Amino acid sequence: MKRVLHRETHSSRAAAAGLAAALVVLLCLYALLESAVRAIGQPPWLIDPQTAAERIVSLPGGMPPLLLGVIGAVTAAAGLFFFLSAVLPGRRARHLLEDRHIAVVVDDEVIASALARRARLAANVTQEQVMVVVSQRQAVVNVRPTSGVPVSENAIREAVEDELRSMAPTPMPQVRINLATSGVIGA
Repeated sequence: MKRVLHRETHSSRAAAAGLAAALVVLLCLYALLESAVRAIGQPPWLIDPQTAAERIVSLPGGMPPLLLGVIGAVTAAAGLFFFLSAVLPGRRARHLLEDRHIAVVVDDEVIASALARRARLAANVTQEQVMVVVSQRQAVVNVRPTSGVPVSENAIREAVEDELRSMAPTPMPQVRINLATSGVIGA
């Protein structure tokens, strides 16, 4: 069960690995093509392997600095992409809910909707005046109160934390309440 839950809460790195493998295969096929063309005495398709090796060894001589910079930047960006894909955790926007009998995986948007409903009821405001963003570690509740109607930040916090306790998502996000300084007129 743990393996299934891990697959549901973490993104796969298969796409990045497949892309890297495809690039290596294409490079090897091209080198094989050029070597075969050279072996049968035909002119190179794009560049002779011997000439390519000589140019690589003689770098940066004979190459414009701008082109070298662009090639270096593209190579560094590709390397950074593959490195970060391998090192970062790759978590999806999902939480696990505790249940002894079944595995429950919930999108963060569903949790945010439930928290927004509780915050809206606690603040006595309309649906448009509350926005909740849930991430792995944090639930940020943004409330724009109605002008002239006081809103208790503690009441909103208690309601949202009570809803989180009843859901018991894993990992449990910390609650942060943001009350807007300007209110909504006529809500």
